[in-house]
Amino acid sequence: MKLINTKPGIPGIRFNHQGEAEVLVWAPEANEVTLSIESSGKKISLEKLEYGYWHSETTEVKPGDSYQFDLGNGKLLPDPASLFQSQGVHGASETVDLNAFQWTDAQWVNPSLPDYIIYEAHIGTFTSEGTLAAMETRLEYLVELGITAIELMPVSQFAGPRNWGYDGVFPYSVQDSYGGPQAMQSFVNACHAKGIAVILDMVYNHMGPEGNIFGQFGPYFTNKYNTPWGEAINFDDAWSDAVRHYFIENALMWFRDFHIDGLRLDAVHAIKDFSPVHLLAEMKMRTEELSKSTGKQHYLIVEMDLNDTRYIKPGSENGYGMDAQWVDEFHHALRVSSGQEKSGYYSDFDPITSLAKSFRDAYVFDGIYSEHRKRTFGVKAEGFPGHQFIVFSQNHDHVGNRMLGERTSQLVSFEMQKLLAGTVIVSPFLPLLFMGEEYSESNPFQYFVSHTDPELAEAVRKGRKSEFAAFHIEGDAPDPVGEETFNNSTLQWNLLEQEPHQTMFRFYKALIKLRKEQPALRSADRSGLEVTVPEGSETIILERNTGGQRILGILNFSKNTEDITLPAGQNWQKLIASSDEEWNGEQTLPEKTDGKLTVAAESFSLFAAL
Repeated sequence: MKLINTKPGIPGIRFNHQGEAEVLVWAPEANEVTLSIESSGKKISLEKLEYGYWHSETTEVKPGDSYQFDLGNGKLLPDPASLFQSQGVHGASETVDLNAFQWTDAQWVNPSLPDYIIYEAHIGTFTSEGTLAAMETRLEYLVELGITAIELMPVSQFAGPRNWGYDGVFPYSVQDSYGGPQAMQSFVNACHAKGIAVILDMVYNHMGPEGNIFGQFGPYFTNKYNTPWGEAINFDDAWSDAVRHYFIENALMWFRDFHIDGLRLDAVHAIKDFSPVHLLAEMKMRTEELSKSTGKQHYLIVEMDLNDTRYIKPGSENGYGMDAQWVDEFHHALRVSSGQEKSGYYSDFDPITSLAKSFRDAYVFDGIYSEHRKRTFGVKAEGFPGHQFIVFSQNHDHVGNRMLGERTSQLVSFEMQKLLAGTVIVSPFLPLLFMGEEYSESNPFQYFVSHTDPELAEAVRKGRKSEFAAFHIEGDAPDPVGEETFNNSTLQWNLLEQEPHQTMFRFYKALIKLRKEQPALRSADRSGLEVTVPEGSETIILERNTGGQRILGILNFSKNTEDITLPAGQNWQKLIASSDEEWNGEQTLPEKTDGKLTVAAESFSLFAAL
């Protein structure tokens, strides 16, 4: 038996610079493992190593070959670390030489996080073609808007051509209907040429149900824990070393071989790990090692349903070292402030006061009692810079998890949409936009899948209907398996040629331009922030005083005009006002004021001290 260290090579089939294939697969309970090459009919016996790994170095495998593994029982299985499933989740894997792509981004420098203005997009519905190549043709549009980072919803291979991406079963792959791995490399290269960073949404908390072959290779899952989506991944039980290695190497592959700038890690509260070094902390350490060797900065961003600063504390303070996190509570507080319903988990949030607290404290629940949870929840987030918190007025979850998938454009007025945009973009946090909101897209973004297993498809249909039974007395949820549901969720680019969509797009452009140009807005310093709510009003006055500049934002969420008194002894110059005629408003504010203003209902205005 050949001995190896506890950190073996990269799982799957990889080609070195000499063109030789290096094969590594983990199957600890197999007595023999054979690589079966469909293209040539050749079979290669793998050598058994320590810790359940099987290995070979061979020139018999070429880029583009279809292959599978036989674990000694005559059953052929695709590679858990497959780079390309050109025949779908049930087909053979296909080898890819990741070294073959000719990168032209050697001079690319990943922006610092405070300069990130993030645009979340779903590849399949971003264009009518639904491919990475088609997205490339729209990059100039994102540059015009002012976006500095695009966040792609998951690309790992899933069943069929339609899915949000969170049902992926091959984390190393790129969905075939999106164009596959070479299309991804081309897309990232093109983004970098346009000055746009790329964040990739990855799911490390569960595997999708269809095409999931992991359990046939080894104990990738554990029954110690449960997740809402199925078996928990084995990060701390017997044989977990190899499972951890698999996922950490996956993160490193995206950074190293695809030049991805950051990963957004889905629902990390569902990553169950009681190891002395948490999976995320180890992933961060390995990412830093990679950055030292390449000179390239990479970010790890988490989504979590926990107000727990341990995730974003550096390792030196016994944290996991994540660079930033999504803050759903800002969204929830913003939603109820805009007059939308307070059902479910929104019931915990009060209009205006919860939003003002989120501005001040990042977390609304930071050690206080949650009626919805029936317990005290969260810790304080003092001392953490604003760029560690990502906020939004909508995203894929909070649109698509509504029964009908209505966007904010269908729920609130045009004036309120502008107010929501201003609230997010002038916050002391990192702003994230969901594709289409910048021009008030009217199509919904609904939940869709394309499972090929009829029983699984029917189970998803029934589950979706029952999920909303208590909230909607009339009507049914759209069929998640129906192609029409997917088509109805595609962006309508022709709206940009029409009003009021053109005006909304111009308004977003103007807001983003101000965020980039005004020192007080660009800063991630939360210490220069003051938030006041005039007594008896539904208005928030947000002051950002940093970088030698003083800026006031006036956020009127009421349906009435409000008389506002700005700080005395100071002249103020208008930077933007959503109620101005320029933005299809009905009340143009003065260019300068010494402190007395009447602001329109549902309006956002921004002034700078002269």
